[in-house]
Amino acid sequence: MKVRTFSARVLALTLSLLITMPVSLLAQKAEPQLPDPGTVSGITKEQQEQVGLQAMAEVYKQMPVLPDSSQETQYIQQLGKRLVAVIPPDVSWPFQFHVIPQKEINAFALPGGPMFVNIGTLTAADNEAQLAGVMAHEMAHVYMQHSVKQASKQSMTQGLLGVLGSVMGSGTVGSLARAGIGIGAGVLSLKYSRGDEAQADAVGAIIMYKAGYDPKALPAFFQKLEQEGGGRGPQFMSNHPNPGNRVTAIQKEVQNWPPKNYQASSQTFASARQHANGVKSYTAQEIANGAKQGVWAQQNQKSGAVPANLPAAPSNQGGGPGGGGGSAGTADLSNVSLQQVRPSSNFKQLQQGPVSISYPDNWQVLGGDQNSGITIAPSAGASQGAVAYGVVINMGQDQSSSSVDDTMQKLVQGLVQSNPGSSVSGSPKSVTVNGVQGRTVDINGASPVQQNGQPLPERDRLVFLPRSDGTFVYLVFVAPQKDFNSLNSTYDKMLKSVKMQ
Repeated sequence: MKVRTFSARVLALTLSLLITMPVSLLAQKAEPQLPDPGTVSGITKEQQEQVGLQAMAEVYKQMPVLPDSSQETQYIQQLGKRLVAVIPPDVSWPFQFHVIPQKEINAFALPGGPMFVNIGTLTAADNEAQLAGVMAHEMAHVYMQHSVKQASKQSMTQGLLGVLGSVMGSGTVGSLARAGIGIGAGVLSLKYSRGDEAQADAVGAIIMYKAGYDPKALPAFFQKLEQEGGGRGPQFMSNHPNPGNRVTAIQKEVQNWPPKNYQASSQTFASARQHANGVKSYTAQEIANGAKQGVWAQQNQKSGAVPANLPAAPSNQGGGPGGGGGSAGTADLSNVSLQQVRPSSNFKQLQQGPVSISYPDNWQVLGGDQNSGITIAPSAGASQGAVAYGVVINMGQDQSSSSVDDTMQKLVQGLVQSNPGSSVSGSPKSVTVNGVQGRTVDINGASPVQQNGQPLPERDRLVFLPRSDGTFVYLVFVAPQKDFNSLNSTYDKMLKSVKMQ
């Protein structure tokens, strides 16, 4: 009889246990790891950071922002640092965190890392884990470079820089440059695809887990917003389309992760949330109206909210393109009159990129570098990114378009949606400009010009002109409704002079 050693008997017992052990117990639960974010051809990491700073500068001109010394911002920055700490430095970004005193629920992160969280998001979250989920989701968009990859696919890196850095503003385009939110035609949009949303959920869940928060709190907050329907979060939900069943997807992803003792909330969250309920905040409509007046740029400067690292606003000093000088000033647009902005009958020529246009020689070209849109306006008619009288010119591209009318419709929808209170007047009509078949439509909005403390009605004429390479040029002619007819002959002359290479 063969005698087995002690070690042999132990091995035999171990093997028998392994044979009868459930497969689920054999699988070692592994710590999740962040995926490789990949690279984006045609734009460096430094350029992405610069794009983010350009967009951030627009935010401080177009929206109120709490100073870094506020209790809400201090808390959001503390929470942000905890989330950033779990991202390996070699694939991370210079994230920074700020708070917008807006009542509606929203949050967005720009290329390179600047993030803005609405105060309405802080007050709506039931606990710190839900708020961390929103922030981790936005950080994941930056980590995976979603917006820049989208622009890169369209070969529109310069267009990306142009949209983010442009000096824009009017009743219908006043918030286009705000935070780089798109123009409705796909050049750059923070309205992510469902695929991007699903990936941001997955990556955000990993960030949450590593930072000590239950990843299931992320879909729980989104689910709460969907149940509220038309409540405080419609903008957030329109910018973040549901990629499917978020709850099920996250539960499936985390089921094999090692268990943790998650932190649901904290006393600092409770304190910041309570304090936030007493902070003066604004609706989207109030913010849009304030942007037209140049209110937020001045308020943010006065409160010390504007960071020192923001790039200067584009200018055209020193006799640049078109011979115009200066950038938008600090004039009070609320009291500007037609007499102050009346155009000269003498015109001069501007050649900017592929676009050539003539304009009154007593008006100015604002913006006008290769990375920005162009605003042509009288000195008294534009201020702090807002335009009461003048024309805004920019470019775009829509590679998913099936026709000129389809792209025009997307553009109009984007303009109206980004400007609460605006509406389309009639249907788009055909227009021919130097042989180019385009479309035009009027959009009604609220002017920076006031009467008895109330904004005057504004009329904005949108002209859409397609180019042979698949891009397009659009112009928006701006004036209060009561003065538009007086400027109509000037605007027609400017439009008829437009030529594209």
